[in-house]
Amino acid sequence: MANNDLFPLVSVIIPFYNCPYIDQAVASVLNQTYPNIEILVVDDGSTIHQNKLDPFRSRIHYFGKANGGTGSALNYGLRAAGGKYFAWLSSDDLMYPHKIARQVDFMEKHQALISCTDFHLINNFNQITMRALAVKFPSLRKLIEALLTFCPINGSTVMMHRSIPGRIGFFNESLACTQDYEYWLRVHLTRIDFYFINEVLTLYRWHEGMGSVQKKAIVDHEFNIVRDRYAPQMRALLNLL
Repeated sequence: MANNDLFPLVSVIIPFYNCPYIDQAVASVLNQTYPNIEILVVDDGSTIHQNKLDPFRSRIHYFGKANGGTGSALNYGLRAAGGKYFAWLSSDDLMYPHKIARQVDFMEKHQALISCTDFHLINNFNQITMRALAVKFPSLRKLIEALLTFCPINGSTVMMHRSIPGRIGFFNESLACTQDYEYWLRVHLTRIDFYFINEVLTLYRWHEGMGSVQKKAIVDHEFNIVRDRYAPQMRALLNLL
């Protein structure tokens, strides 16, 4: 049994919808070196690939729900989670075995409420196709400026303290594809320090079936709406830096 003072519980939330890589995602969390993890798989109305979870049923918390999108699945997991920290892993991505341990250590040492990491890009066969893709910003100002043009934060690399939803709310379930981008904007507008760990701890899979490819038009449309909504507040924040 892990000591909760030395190893605070981490809740890894995996939203799942008809993804053929779900077993690999779960296995990558089960292979973590960190000793105190709970895995919450939130099935967002899948019709296929649930059988890939069968070997792991005794080691995960499985929740089935009607289809509502990634934001609703994340919120379901956040409400069910018991950890001091929450980590999101998309069902087609992977964690390196030391990801949770390194990130918790960083969060505890810096008293950080939220952090993200660097990542490699992989293909359908888990082959690395591009390395260390996270954009490194020399200052908070540069990051805020970037957030007005694109989303540089990969959700599968993020870990956050359980207090954050109480401060800024949950993910916006009305957004089909950009609920993460909108959430990161709210984090910054609340003046919560968003730390970057300059170490590759995550493998981000790029494939033709992923939502950002299948729904590119929706992604672009939503992004413009969210950016325009928050741009005045973000520019006001820039004036304070």
